[in-house]
Amino acid sequence: MEEIAQKNWFQRNWMWAVPVGGCGCGCIAVILFFVFGIGATFFGISKIFEESIPIKYATELAKNNPKVVATLGDSIETYGMPSGNISLNNNDGEIDFSIPIKGLKDKGTLVVKGIKIDGKWIYEDLYVSIKNSQEQINLLEKTTEDF
Repeated sequence: MEEIAQKNWFQRNWMWAVPVGGCGCGCIAVILFFVFGIGATFFGISKIFEESIPIKYATELAKNNPKVVATLGDSIETYGMPSGNISLNNNDGEIDFSIPIKGLKDKGTLVVKGIKIDGKWIYEDLYVSIKNSQEQINLLEKTTEDF
């Protein structure tokens, strides 16, 4: 009687065993680590920027500006990926940042540029650039409603 040799476990499962645990490193584990690590880093850094005083201040100015609300619509919120630089050194620093914002009617970009001297932020540019009309609404100008 002739014996039929069965394949061992590795011979039957090598197609998924090599990518998962090949060379003892676990390629899928490494890929997942990078994907989740980079994602967590991105969202962590994004959250830090959103929580900074100049970004909060600029966002509140945009949400409360009658001209911005009339142009973008109600429920103004940030969306997408902010871009720019914030550098802080003790009580001094600089910011040059743009944040995508949107309302019910339109989208725009909130631009914040300023310096921090002795713990106080001084804004050089603070405006909303409207996407469709390319209009810029200066948030540093006082309106008649501010008086």
